[in-house]
Amino acid sequence: MNFETTRGDGVDVIESGGLRVQILRRGAEMFGLELDGQGFLHRDGDPSPPASGWANHATVMGYFLHRLWKEESNYRGAIVRGGNHGFLRHFDFDEPGRLADGLVYRVPADRIPPDAYPLRVPLELSYRITAGALRVEFSFLNEEPDLVAHVSFGLHPGFAVTRISEAKILLPAGRYVRHFAPGNFLDGRTEVLEYSGGGFPYPINELPGSFLVGIEGVPDRKFLLEDSGRSLEFDFSEVPYVTFWSDAENFVCIEPCWGMPDSNPPVAFENKLGIQPILPGTRLTRGFSLRPSL
Repeated sequence: MNFETTRGDGVDVIESGGLRVQILRRGAEMFGLELDGQGFLHRDGDPSPPASGWANHATVMGYFLHRLWKEESNYRGAIVRGGNHGFLRHFDFDEPGRLADGLVYRVPADRIPPDAYPLRVPLELSYRITAGALRVEFSFLNEEPDLVAHVSFGLHPGFAVTRISEAKILLPAGRYVRHFAPGNFLDGRTEVLEYSGGGFPYPINELPGSFLVGIEGVPDRKFLLEDSGRSLEFDFSEVPYVTFWSDAENFVCIEPCWGMPDSNPPVAFENKLGIQPILPGTRLTRGFSLRPSL
């Protein structure tokens, strides 16, 4: 395992067995995912802002994700405020800690902006390379002595493809529940699909809208993206929801999510669909893995 954490340009790197991951300190956002020099992310390895279009690579989402109604939500009388995906995407992380197989980025409880999230729930976000796969893991600790904490979180990675209409997005067999969200807010409508497995079952021409899909009824949650001699296997065994999104032909976002956007009309923060409860004094740890191949 090779590390670069002191380059001075706000970039950290981990590398093992030909797999190289580059991470920005701002937002702890992965912006490079390479195997033997071949990039897999949209604008892989280029942290500069584009002239137009989606400006990110793999946005870290939390302590809520997607959108809040009028950019605020009531949480037991406190108001949680924020734009898309929460404050983590703009958080300036300190130098990460080193693990045997990767790096861990930390948000201490006293650095959580009180209007962004009112409880003492620090986060450890780790990127680790194990047996040719990248594991991304979120670990929240509820330091509140008497309160159940609630969080939503996930990753919003965009993967380079030649054309979405030509790439293969392969889904395993199981029960999928699509949640409709006009204007990016849930309206309560769902559509259940009992799927035998295979190519992407939703109308790709509905992008740049989002497909918000519950996958808890899928027994073996291994997804696959294939394009131009490259493939990515996603191990979503711990993931309850996946969002598919794009606003261009040359990338597709496949987003593991622990939670969903706000509703129209909105509900209290602790009642948001998919919100993850954490008992007092306990830790919630969830993650997923990406395995690239050529």
